[in-house]
Amino acid sequence: MVADGLRVLFCGINPGLMTAATGHHFARPGNRFWPVLHLSGFTPRLLRPAEQQELLSYGLGITNVVARPTARADELGAEEYAEGGRLLTAKVTRLKPRWLAVVGVTAYRAAFADRTARIGPQQSTIGDTRIWVLPNPSGLNAHWTAATMAQEYARLREAADGDVPRRPFG
Repeated sequence: MVADGLRVLFCGINPGLMTAATGHHFARPGNRFWPVLHLSGFTPRLLRPAEQQELLSYGLGITNVVARPTARADELGAEEYAEGGRLLTAKVTRLKPRWLAVVGVTAYRAAFADRTARIGPQQSTIGDTRIWVLPNPSGLNAHWTAATMAQEYARLREAADGDVPRRPFG
């Protein structure tokens, strides 16, 4: 679910089995993506995974690093992450979102060969697209609560809201 020129393109690791079955991103009931997106102020109300198309009206989109569905992200191999990083770079280059938000620091490190990456804004860019690494909203990520995740997501929202849209010269 992407479009040209988004404010933020969220990028999950890969589809879980529930997402693969329903066609809706972050569809597993224990996943905190949708509540955190709302708590952080990206959406005016809590959206259900089946309402993911509404994100486009807020200048938001969702994609994945790796397309292959798995029960757990740790089932993915290094080659899949590397190839996913190449494909994601091509997608971002084509679509030109202002921000790419990768949800999961481990996935970002593997896909972009950046072992030192931390949660937050990154130094690297893809063209003019800036990159922010967010905590993984999976229920398996017990290090982050919904509230602390929402604070980090809100930091990205504030940065994205503060952006002045680029205008072509002329």
